[in-house]
Amino acid sequence: MPSILKDLWNRFAGGGGSASREEPAAEAIEYKGFRIRPAPYSSKGGYQTAGIIEKDAETGLKEHRFVRAETHPSKDDAAAFAITKGKQIIDEQGDRIFG
Repeated sequence: MPSILKDLWNRFAGGGGSASREEPAAEAIEYKGFRIRPAPYSSKGGYQTAGIIEKDAETGLKEHRFVRAETHPSKDDAAAFAITKGKQIIDEQGDRIFG
């Protein structure tokens, strides 16, 4: 697995290395029955767009993690863009993101 993909996987799978020092995901916002939790992380002098989409279901909490190629100069900019991307994913895919 290429190094960048391995690093991304480790960040979301809770692996060791620098990922364990990352801050937890930000406060979630509600959108159409889902919760979007921005989770930007430091990457090559900027912040990578990443987040978690959650939804409560009868079977328990469902979760979809996403990472996008965009980087931003500040963590706040990356978090704001993660919310925008999360809304777009929900609008395009709805509950299909969990299956």
